[in-house]
Amino acid sequence: MGHLTYGAMRLGMEIEDRTLAHLQVVIVNRLRRGDSFAFSWKDDVRVGDGRTTIWLHPYCELHFKFIGGRPPRLNRAWIAALDDAAGSGTGLYLLAEPPEGEAQTRRPELSTGAV
Repeated sequence: MGHLTYGAMRLGMEIEDRTLAHLQVVIVNRLRRGDSFAFSWKDDVRVGDGRTTIWLHPYCELHFKFIGGRPPRLNRAWIAALDDAAGSGTGLYLLAEPPEGEAQTRRPELSTGAV
């Protein structure tokens, strides 16, 4: 399980490395373009079982920590779906991984390079 940590208060979430790698691609590409957007997730029961939303912007402090030593194979359909969510009015949130190739990537500018 990896970790995504946000801001000086070190607010964060524990998440599987594979999911975190996909989120990293979407978040880094959007921030690189100067986008700002909300990111929401459901909290674990250990921290109150509620929901958390953070505002991501190009100057925010983010730390992606992966437990595994090898980067996972990335699913372009999942990256496209997560990116679409990030650009929506509700912002980025975790979506179930679609089968590879199910959705056609509409934005070839999304880089899935080394994470």
